[in-house]
Amino acid sequence: METIPFLTKEDVVELDNILEDYLHKSDADFTMVIDRGGTVIAQCGKAGNKDVAIVAALAAGSFAATKELARRIGENEFSALYHQGRGRHIFMSSIDEHTIIITLFGEETTVGLVRFYTVDIVPPISALLERFRSREAPSIPELSATGAMAPFGPGRD
Repeated sequence: METIPFLTKEDVVELDNILEDYLHKSDADFTMVIDRGGTVIAQCGKAGNKDVAIVAALAAGSFAATKELARRIGENEFSALYHQGRGRHIFMSSIDEHTIIITLFGEETTVGLVRFYTVDIVPPISALLERFRSREAPSIPELSATGAMAPFGPGRD
């Protein structure tokens, strides 16, 4: 499985700006970008009392199960999933082979509007994530046991 891309502060701002604009246009409440393992990469909006990490993990599991269902009927995968509740709804869409966008919304908007703007932002998010993944993460210097103790003064080995 592809690792989560290393994000700088500037990367986070760039991704957040796209997600904020998306929420504003779609009238949705909350959105997040997750990897296929359910790890949150970015999130925007008000999740209310929802546990975002659990929603992300369950959404990734739902997407994985549906991918197998699609395979059984001759499709590679379903690129989008929609679950409709009485007052709350969730729309999930594949960004690329590594990531998914999850959007939560209520009665103030429609699945058509959410889907329309999701299709609109998937290419720029995919391009950003690909750019982030193509960079090398900064190296972390290795510390020896004595080097790790250096801040505490001599003789503390």
